[in-house]
Amino acid sequence: MPDCDNNCAACDKDCASRQAENLKVEANELSHVKKVIAVVSGKGGVGKSLTTSLLAVNARRKGLNVAVMDADLTGPSIPKAFGLTEMATADETHIYPVRTKTGIETISLNLLLDDPKSPVIWRGPILAGLIKQFWTDVAYGEIDELYIDMPPGTGDVPLTAFQSLPIDGIVIVTSPQDLVSLIVEKAVRMAEMMNIPILGMVENMAYLDCPHCGERIYPYGHGNEEEAKRLNIPFYASLPIDPRLAKAVDEGKIEDYEGEYLLDLSERLHSI
Repeated sequence: MPDCDNNCAACDKDCASRQAENLKVEANELSHVKKVIAVVSGKGGVGKSLTTSLLAVNARRKGLNVAVMDADLTGPSIPKAFGLTEMATADETHIYPVRTKTGIETISLNLLLDDPKSPVIWRGPILAGLIKQFWTDVAYGEIDELYIDMPPGTGDVPLTAFQSLPIDGIVIVTSPQDLVSLIVEKAVRMAEMMNIPILGMVENMAYLDCPHCGERIYPYGHGNEEEAKRLNIPFYASLPIDPRLAKAVDEGKIEDYEGEYLLDLSERLHSI
């Protein structure tokens, strides 16, 4: 425009030259991450951390260099799933993640606290700032796939992650109840508003295989596959109610679980 002074912040005109503010932050100089995948959910308790852990383990078993960022700051579960008890280390310029026994680079607030049982009573801006630091200050090294275990919902921390980190796509985790399906749609709409591709949906606690007769039981009905189609989510996967899997997480042995859960989804993520 002829009278433009290039001060878009103080201008209310919608012109072709107007540029959106770039909120992305630079990765740590010692990090070279090829792909970033966020695992999200509309509410807590649906198996988001389990899904993140399984996808990371599948990728590592494939021979990829893998990292996990535990962005669920007020309810961090990743260290527990992987049996991590040592603290992350740091120097004047870098934070160094803790490596799991199979070589997955992991960062979590629980790996930075003297007492992991202490509650995190921080306001949203501080939590959001820490998410940026998990990208700018943590030296992940050479990583093929980094998985982010996001906090549930659509608040400050997920918004900051979507705006600040170079997320290549998201996986949405849900459970079969109708109420959860309604909440999932909020997460879908948020991803669309942020222009981040939705790569797939995982329905946790979808079924149960009887240990005696082998019959497959659907205690909550037949689930959300039709919901995924309605929301144009390109890939649907499901996880069962499996006491062995729950035990592996509780004992910090997710890398030792025997099974092939989410392998099809993992292959899809590798091919992006």
